[in-house]
Amino acid sequence: MLAEVPGNPLGSGLLWTATCGKDEKGPGRALQRSRNAQRKTSSQRSCFLGVETWEELKWEDWELGGEFTKTLLLKNIRGKLQKLRFRPPVSKFFTTLFPQIITLSPGTCFSLPVTFRPLDRCDYQDTIEFQSKDGLFQVSLRATIPRHALDVPESVLLPSCAVLHQSQTTFMFRNASKLQTGFQWEVPSPFQLCPESGVLEPGQECRVTVLFRPQEALVYQVEASCAFGDEGENSCTVLLKGLSKYPFLQISAPGLEEGWKVLEFGNVPVGCTMERHFEILNPSSITTSFSLSRMQRPALSESVFQCGVQKGEVAPRTSIRVAVLFSPVTVDSTTVDYLSLTCPGALSRTLLKVTGTCIGPQVSLSTSVLDFGCVDEGEEAMLTVDIINSSSVDAQYQFDLDATGYSVFTLEPACGTLPPNSHRSLRLLFRPHHPMGHHRRIVCLLLHREPLFLDLIGTCHSEQLKPAILHPRHLVMYRQHLARGLTCYPPDVVGAMLAEGKIQVDRDGALLLQEDPAAVPEKRPTEEYFQGCAGGKLEAELGGSGEGVSSDSFPFSFSHLTVDPPELLFYNGSLSTSQSVTVSNHTKGKLSLVWTPAPNSPFCVTPSSCDLGPLKSTAFRVSYAPQQHNTFHGAQLECFAFYKVLRDHRQVEDRTLWPPWCVTVRVSGHSFQPGREHFIPRFSLRHPQVVFPALSLVSYRTVLLENTGDLPLVFRLDPEECPSVTVQPTSGLVQPGHHQILTLRTTPAEDCPAKLPLTLHFNASSKHTQELSVVSVVEKLCVSLEGEGSLFFKPTAVGSCSQRPYRVRNLTRLPLKFRWRIPGPDQCVISVAPDTGVLQPNENMVQTWSFTPFEEMVYNLKPNLTFWPIQTPGCRSRLPLKVVGMASKGSIQAERAVLDLGEVLVGDCRSFEVPLINNGSCSVSFCLAVQQSLLDPGLSENTQKDTVAPPGPVVNSFTPVLELDTVSGTIPARSRLLIRSTVRPARRTRYCWDLTYQTLSSAGSVLDGPQPLCQVRGEGVFPTLEVTDVRCSGSMDGLSKLQLWSLFSLGHLNAHLQRDPAPPELTYRVPTRHSLRRCPSIFTSAMLDFNFSAAPLGSDPSSVLLMFENIGSIPVEWSFLFPEDQQIELEYWAETGEFSTTELHHMKVQENRLFNIEPPSGKLHPGQQKAVTFTYRHDFAGTDHLPVLFKLSHGREILFNFMGVTVERDRHYLHFTSTKHVFAPVAIGGFNPPKQVYELHNGGAVPLRYRVDTEPLEQLTADNFGHPVLQCLNPQGEVKPGRTALLEWVISPLEAKTYSVDIPVHVLEGDTMLMTFEGCGFDNRALGESAPVQLRDAYMSVPSTQRMPLPNQVLFLSEERVSLGDIPVCTRSTRVLFLTNVSHSDRVLYAWSLTDQSVQISPEHGTLSPGESALCILTLQASGSPSFYQLDLICEVTLEEAVSQYRRDLQQWESERDRQRNEFTLTEKDLQQSHTSYPRGHTQSHTSYPRGHTQSHTSYPRGHTHLPLVLVQEGLPSQKTGPVGRKYKTLPPIHSSSDVVGGMCARPSRAERRAQREASQVWRRPEPPRPTLLHLGVTARSHSLLEFQTFFPSLLSKHHINRSAQPSVTRCGSRQSRPPSVDMPPLSHGPEREIITHALTSIFRSLLDDPHFHHSLVNGVAEPVPYFSQLRPTPYLPSPHLPGTVMPYPGTREAPPACPPTPQLLVGGSLNSAGVTEVTEPQPRTQKPTVKREHQLSIQETIRRLPEFCDVTEEVLLNTLQNLMVEAFLGELVLTARPRIIALPPVSARRNSCGSRRLSRGAADPDRSRETRGSPQGLSPSPGPHLPPPSALLANLAWT
Repeated sequence: MLAEVPGNPLGSGLLWTATCGKDEKGPGRALQRSRNAQRKTSSQRSCFLGVETWEELKWEDWELGGEFTKTLLLKNIRGKLQKLRFRPPVSKFFTTLFPQIITLSPGTCFSLPVTFRPLDRCDYQDTIEFQSKDGLFQVSLRATIPRHALDVPESVLLPSCAVLHQSQTTFMFRNASKLQTGFQWEVPSPFQLCPESGVLEPGQECRVTVLFRPQEALVYQVEASCAFGDEGENSCTVLLKGLSKYPFLQISAPGLEEGWKVLEFGNVPVGCTMERHFEILNPSSITTSFSLSRMQRPALSESVFQCGVQKGEVAPRTSIRVAVLFSPVTVDSTTVDYLSLTCPGALSRTLLKVTGTCIGPQVSLSTSVLDFGCVDEGEEAMLTVDIINSSSVDAQYQFDLDATGYSVFTLEPACGTLPPNSHRSLRLLFRPHHPMGHHRRIVCLLLHREPLFLDLIGTCHSEQLKPAILHPRHLVMYRQHLARGLTCYPPDVVGAMLAEGKIQVDRDGALLLQEDPAAVPEKRPTEEYFQGCAGGKLEAELGGSGEGVSSDSFPFSFSHLTVDPPELLFYNGSLSTSQSVTVSNHTKGKLSLVWTPAPNSPFCVTPSSCDLGPLKSTAFRVSYAPQQHNTFHGAQLECFAFYKVLRDHRQVEDRTLWPPWCVTVRVSGHSFQPGREHFIPRFSLRHPQVVFPALSLVSYRTVLLENTGDLPLVFRLDPEECPSVTVQPTSGLVQPGHHQILTLRTTPAEDCPAKLPLTLHFNASSKHTQELSVVSVVEKLCVSLEGEGSLFFKPTAVGSCSQRPYRVRNLTRLPLKFRWRIPGPDQCVISVAPDTGVLQPNENMVQTWSFTPFEEMVYNLKPNLTFWPIQTPGCRSRLPLKVVGMASKGSIQAERAVLDLGEVLVGDCRSFEVPLINNGSCSVSFCLAVQQSLLDPGLSENTQKDTVAPPGPVVNSFTPVLELDTVSGTIPARSRLLIRSTVRPARRTRYCWDLTYQTLSSAGSVLDGPQPLCQVRGEGVFPTLEVTDVRCSGSMDGLSKLQLWSLFSLGHLNAHLQRDPAPPELTYRVPTRHSLRRCPSIFTSAMLDFNFSAAPLGSDPSSVLLMFENIGSIPVEWSFLFPEDQQIELEYWAETGEFSTTELHHMKVQENRLFNIEPPSGKLHPGQQKAVTFTYRHDFAGTDHLPVLFKLSHGREILFNFMGVTVERDRHYLHFTSTKHVFAPVAIGGFNPPKQVYELHNGGAVPLRYRVDTEPLEQLTADNFGHPVLQCLNPQGEVKPGRTALLEWVISPLEAKTYSVDIPVHVLEGDTMLMTFEGCGFDNRALGESAPVQLRDAYMSVPSTQRMPLPNQVLFLSEERVSLGDIPVCTRSTRVLFLTNVSHSDRVLYAWSLTDQSVQISPEHGTLSPGESALCILTLQASGSPSFYQLDLICEVTLEEAVSQYRRDLQQWESERDRQRNEFTLTEKDLQQSHTSYPRGHTQSHTSYPRGHTQSHTSYPRGHTHLPLVLVQEGLPSQKTGPVGRKYKTLPPIHSSSDVVGGMCARPSRAERRAQREASQVWRRPEPPRPTLLHLGVTARSHSLLEFQTFFPSLLSKHHINRSAQPSVTRCGSRQSRPPSVDMPPLSHGPEREIITHALTSIFRSLLDDPHFHHSLVNGVAEPVPYFSQLRPTPYLPSPHLPGTVMPYPGTREAPPACPPTPQLLVGGSLNSAGVTEVTEPQPRTQKPTVKREHQLSIQETIRRLPEFCDVTEEVLLNTLQNLMVEAFLGELVLTARPRIIALPPVSARRNSCGSRRLSRGAADPDRSRETRGSPQGLSPSPGPHLPPPSALLANLAWT
């Protein structure tokens, strides 16, 4: 079993064993690895060739000397009989039965015993081989000995892991042996295995855990080695694979600052907790662990941020959400903290800045003064005041006013909590007990805020005393007098001083001393509250410092009345006790003191009132007498003091009316007896830790004490415990559900401990305490600068600006203000933003420094940072910063000086990038400019009017075509910047853009002039296509490539595609439905005809394949749009029902899909090709037209006029592509004008005869003085269906002008077409060298090679067009062509159809095997008269298998025809009820069938099974098809003319359907397979010798002129040169034909019966062929023409020139032996040797000068070269081989010395087989091993 590792794909398992034995070719033990040992066991069966058996027979438990036999079971699981032969084992250790044939029937089994006889203790292996007719298979035989073996996996893949992380997986390994096996694993780091060692029982498995702890980011592949066995003598390995990566985590938070993300909490109310979240993202593919920690903070800072996640893991490509809590405690403070995200193994850490602001309540009173007015004694008054909370925070308030009756003023409720944005109305009562004026300034304590004060005034009158009534204005006046020090004097003294003039009155009516003392600073509300709680004592008197003002500094600022002590505690538990209180008068007048009594109160003051002299003190006794035990009491005793003179209002003026003063004594006590357990307090304290600012200033903090129980509680703080911290109040009583706001005051000092303990005692018991932790430490101001106070700028270009972030951190608990101070001269070089601001505690602020140098130098600058606490602006510190910057001059350059964009589509845009490089050491700021010019000098005037880009070198006078996305920017030092640019060419031309740049300063101003950067070039192009090839099939297969090129105007199409589109053509750049009419609008003037020629009705569709190639450098999208493709689809109601004739015709063509294009659209990339098929269906007779728009996206539009003609099958029709034909120009004054041709194409299904009316030609001759200007050499002729005939014309102009004549062309039983023929004459003397005498092939653009195959095409020509150019008359031109069979399985037959005697191809027919090629030699023999040759040679290609099948079918059809003719059937009269007739002598059950066939097995054509055969032989009359078949067959029904017309649409009648069924049962004569046609075009022009020597003197030496074939020169204008008349009517039926037939029959029969004629034929064949007979001199016999005789025109087909036969040369022999007749007279027999030698030389020289000898030499050389080419093609000759020094012909070559006659012998032997005739000259057609391709042969062969 293979190891299974969860989550890890493993390879196939490995079986590690230790083997030994002689079969392994080694005496020792080795390791053997078997991948499929588990699968190849004896228990598994497999199927081999339909036989089920075991793959292997294995012997495991065996001993030496024994025999162990196992049975191999073979089972046939197929459904047919199988016979097996087997080969027994080779070795002697395995034996089985003697080899025999095993026969297995379907489903049967055969048992083959195999015996194993071991001789040694080792492993044995062998095989048994079985063979059937389907193949071989083997069964392995193996015997093994027990050995230690472990089954372990090949490799173990561990999950990917981050660096310094770990991952693990497990794998299984098994003891595959039958022995107990111990193992020991060894593996290097970073892998660990557990367990590392152990012992496995046989078959036992063990699971191993693999730990992967990488230390680096690498790909680890480590082999874990396992030693196993008894002593670890064996080993195996497991490949451990692991991948480690560096971990990377990201923080996702809403805010972002320089260097970190920001989590902003905003404003959070004090005492509340806000929760916000951020995400930790893991974009990598590995699991990553992390830890979150806080950065180091200032000591003693409060921890207000709490993060719930300290560490964790993030899965790959996931995120986790982390919550952060913010619980602020200090109002109006901003807290900043930093969380550090670290990952083990990460290269960096990530910081998260968390910040939040604490906000407190905003509480106010509706009024600051309440005036109760005048109230009689014993009465009360009530007023209300509103307390308003205008913040979003709960506000806790408490009025410091006794609510138990110890005050004349009562407020309800005195404490509480105001919800956010709310207010509450408070009710105040005034109950005076003494006739006097009352004024008390009560304080409203607020948690976390400064207290508020409320002035309460009221006056009490009695019947005896009427003091002055107090008003709020008196309070205002009193505060002014208090600040001026006048309130320490009694009113009467002040009045006297006013009367004496020592006091003045200001404009506001207030009193003013002549010497106004210094202004007393206004006290903070908290200081005023603390002074009131201290009994009126000043801070200096209490021993404080800081903002307290002493009486020495301000002598008039003091307390008028003080009480000591201000607090009394009665905690001894007695029921009656008292303590004294001293009240001191600090004024200069006599005061009256009155204590406010409280009824039924345990506290009592005696005396209740008294007078106190100036600067005197008096003592009062405060008694505590509780009414019951175990109770708590607390009160605030109230004492009013006023000048005694104020008792009578008549003694006081209004301006000197001082309000009374009020002092209070806070008392508390309890009646718990000693040893009595006090109540357990239930309270809450917010906050137990109080942190003061780290400044040496008087600071205040508030703490809220809430009584959460249902019993009152008393509290007390010992002031002596912590003298530096003052708490008010220090004691008091808190009712259930109420709270007490404690105010703490201290002045932090540097030597104070970190925390000051302050114990709060509850319920006068030492058991109930709560410790307050007070932090009151002064810290030194500390600001950290990055980089140890140094800032270095990178090199900066002069005038440019470089910036760098710089961090400044506040390391204190105080918010600091800072300001950077830069010396004046340096302010223009460096700057910082922000230069001033606030640094919150623990905040790390990033500031941006800018360096702008103005000259090339090194700058050393020293700005200073000044900072101070916000509370103390005068305590300032300073830190210097060292700034170093270097300035240099910079420049940029382009990566390439010239950037060529190539071709860009006009009207489109192309984006590219211009790489700019800065090789300097500083960044450079730049701006770019573009100058455009055109490189095409030859632009037309219309182009010059283009507003986009005028031609010529003029620049900057138009809108540039090149647009830069970035015109300015900055390139860092030693870096590269890509400037993205866009080009939008406006027309097809070559553009040039010059890019320049200018360096910029930091302000954006230009520093220098333009500098050249680079040059960008591009060319605007339009998409273009080109037709590179054309093919045809179907009904057009008879047309040559030249005809197709002309019919489809492909030359004009390519010319149009190369031109620029007109602006209207770009109205719609892409195919669009834009027209509402069925005939869309035309936006192009380019219109071409696509003429599909003509074909009979119902014939195969005419298909044309055009190969379109993208010859440009941009992709081209093209579409063929039918009119319906351009029409916008309208609703039915919007369409009109009136259609024109053209629209109806177009609708008919489109609905019936007569024209089809496949594919209709496409896209071609540069260099790509696509074949497009154009199909025209011949379904309806007539001429069809359809405009089709050829659209190139963003390019040209060309309108194609699709035309096609469908001809009725019985109509004679000549297809004319045009009504006008222009002949090639001919020189005037010539004697031999060239012959030219005009093509006539038969587009019908029947042969036709034509006749050219020559009357216009005769009239033209008469008009030109009897000179035949234009002659038609063959005015009559016949054209086969689908073929083309050539009309031969000769134009002989008299003048240099154009001749035009309209000539009717008549078609027998057809229409007459009027054609216009034009010819032009020119004068050679006037034109000179520019005379058009050269062959100007109008179809030079027609490709000469085939570029696209037709469907199922197997034979290809190496060239499809051969242009021989200009040649002289009487010359022979040859070309070598190749035919290649590309099929892999089919043999093909080919045959050339040659209709012109001037052209020969050798061989004319043959056979090609699959992949075989054939060499063909094309020979053109120019006639003696100049001519234009435009020939179309057709090669008919047929598959050999199709021909064989046709012959078999034909033979079977003929056999059946003979059978039906000779056999007959006898029938009874009572059996004539059956309508089926049989041949004579045959019945339905005894009908004879072809040999080897029966009625059920005879093969018939499809649809004719089990039916009697009615044979129809094509070409025979119907009455001869069979006497019996036609005797009983009924005639077809007679149809009317209307039935014929409507037969296409009408439903056939029953008789017609019956006739159709009978016709489908007719077995017609098999037709031969239709061959595939290959067209070879041959063009040439022959010139007369004089003309050729005049215009082509350099080419004359390259041609051999056959002088023996030169015609006699005749004058063209003579009437004797006219061709004979061919107006002879054809031989028709009648007496003439019968007479001629009878006469010829008699002559032929007499010749066949004549034995002498037979003997002469036999003797003629046996006669030897006379060699060199053509060298006999021919006497010149002039043959003048007799008058009245007609001489045929030279070079015409009727009288072709006599060409000599092909010469046959012997290798050896002499002229005499060859039969050469000497020209000279006979010489005497006895001659001298010298005379004889001279005579022979004379004879040789005479022979050399004979034209016949030159012709023979040319024939020999030509034949030799052709034989060399053939031999090279057949592999007998290697043309590229290195020449030998001695070239001796081999013996075989000498024996075959007549090889020069191979061509003639091959062509002359008609009895050779097809295989022999398939290859040239009877040689093997397959090329040899050294034969290069035909193209290489032509390239390497040097023709001379």
